[in-house]
Amino acid sequence: MDSSQSISPLLMAAFYIFAGVSHFASPKFFLKIMPQWVPKPKMVNFLVGLIEVALGVAMLFVQTRTMAAWGIIALLIAVFPANIYHYQLARQKGKQVVATLFRLPIQALLIYWAYSFV
Repeated sequence: MDSSQSISPLLMAAFYIFAGVSHFASPKFFLKIMPQWVPKPKMVNFLVGLIEVALGVAMLFVQTRTMAAWGIIALLIAVFPANIYHYQLARQKGKQVVATLFRLPIQALLIYWAYSFV
């Protein structure tokens, strides 16, 4: 295994652990961008954070890496509507439009990255 193959899962693990912890550290940010049709937004935010941390930790172990990659792919698909909603809010407010638009295709790259571990 070359160094890029050993660093990549560590980077992915760190990314999702950080993202998950962010749900607990800054819940207002995530609640603000959550679509209004999501039931029990505080609980959903907590669960998404917990899932991200768990998947990030699972990426650290070869035995659970494939399962974690599939979980990350599913999670990215599940939260995509929130990213669209966030973009729509940005357009309405005229703030962070480019950043939120740029985030949408990044989801595909993140899915591709996760798929590389399947």
